[in-house]
Amino acid sequence: MMIHPIILYGNPILRKKCKDINPHYPSLKKMIEDMFETMDKAEGIGLAAPQIGQNVRLFIIDTKVFINSKVLKIYGKNSKLQEGCLSIPSLFEEIERPSHIEIEYYDEHWIKHKEILDGLNSRVIQHEYDHIEGKLFIDYLAPIKMELLKNKLKEIYLGKVKTKYKIMK
Repeated sequence: MMIHPIILYGNPILRKKCKDINPHYPSLKKMIEDMFETMDKAEGIGLAAPQIGQNVRLFIIDTKVFINSKVLKIYGKNSKLQEGCLSIPSLFEEIERPSHIEIEYYDEHWIKHKEILDGLNSRVIQHEYDHIEGKLFIDYLAPIKMELLKNKLKEIYLGKVKTKYKIMK
């Protein structure tokens, strides 16, 4: 297994809408194993393929794999919770998200699932799903807040940030 460097904020791959993959995608099993290893080493709770430089619709949380996922519905009571991102180290902000998500996806065995999740699982999935859509959690912040974070984001973009895990600009 290989631990990949985490792609930092500012790299264009984090802003690309990712492509679907098929069961014959080269080295898919290894990429999934590497992603779990990378996420664990970085002490993350989720990781999306673009964060390791792969422009494909794949993300993982905890022990689950989401391939070619499609959000069917996001609904419920909005709540604010502090979020962070391995690609935007040392930055944590209150983000408002709905409580429930209905999602369709394939697992690593290409079995199709349709689930409704709530609570922290819903939030983490919404965060990771945003990654494969080219969105970051900071996109939910008010313009004034983004202005206040401009210098910190510039430091991250320049790679002037300390992490316990490997990073790449």
